[in-house]
Amino acid sequence: MITDIKGLHHVTSLASGAQSNNDFFTKVLGLRRVKKTVNFDAPEVYHLYYGDEAGTPGTVMTYFPFPHARRGRRGAGEVGVTAFAVPVGALPYWKDRLTAAGVTGIDAGIRFGEARLAFEGPDGDVFALVEVDDDDRAPWTGNGVPADVAIRGFHSTDMALRDPAATAELLRFMGYVEDETREGTTRMRLEDGNGAHVIDLTRLDAPRADQGAGSVHHVAFAVENRAKQLEVRKALTDTGYQVTPVIDRDYFWAIYFRTPGGVLFEVATNEPGFDRDEDSAHLGQALKLPKQHEHLREALETRYLEPIHD
Repeated sequence: MITDIKGLHHVTSLASGAQSNNDFFTKVLGLRRVKKTVNFDAPEVYHLYYGDEAGTPGTVMTYFPFPHARRGRRGAGEVGVTAFAVPVGALPYWKDRLTAAGVTGIDAGIRFGEARLAFEGPDGDVFALVEVDDDDRAPWTGNGVPADVAIRGFHSTDMALRDPAATAELLRFMGYVEDETREGTTRMRLEDGNGAHVIDLTRLDAPRADQGAGSVHHVAFAVENRAKQLEVRKALTDTGYQVTPVIDRDYFWAIYFRTPGGVLFEVATNEPGFDRDEDSAHLGQALKLPKQHEHLREALETRYLEPIHD
């Protein structure tokens, strides 16, 4: 069994526009944009990162905003809901804030004894805010959300799967334990995680999802460093998973593999972090390019990447 996974590192999704995406996460949800860079494989498309002050693993939502991308089709084999943790008592504030911002799909409920508020992002992405009473992660408050209600980081992802059992077995191998099952959803949890250490698995008898704007592209799990990552990679490959070589993503090293349920998993290092090429006071302000794409800067800035107005 793998013992080096600490919880979620980041969640990466697809969007149809950079400005609307930026406005939603910074102005509505109050997160900090901690990096403005480009997709390694499609440099004419941004890769935007939002999180806490430093972009701490377990807090970072990232997006590839493909201009005018068609909306994805919901279904099985995808992350259906991405949930963020907020303090107990914060949901009335968020309901008012989201309503005032014109956010759709707002719906209050209870899951596994926790109060939660579901809502939709600009591209129909489904999110939730979950009240947690023992989350000591420090929030980012630079965008005006009061500290006593601000987002602390991820709470969980909810994966919609035709056969949750196979993915549950994988997660147990990755160090998760089964908490309980209620109303078709099984909760998996790390005993000693980074705060973003819950995965929900929901049985969904539906056609396979078709990715597009509003879809989660992959879920990344955190390990401390490259040595631990190599241990995780060996354990996965020895078990029969087809895992990519280690890939340098500038702010972390990454490996990827496809899960039995169809969701793409990544294992990412906590090192070196988002301040490797910007000081912490100015994270996310300048366009940072991978060295292999630096020669494209003028064309990217003048022809391909839409300006983002903060």
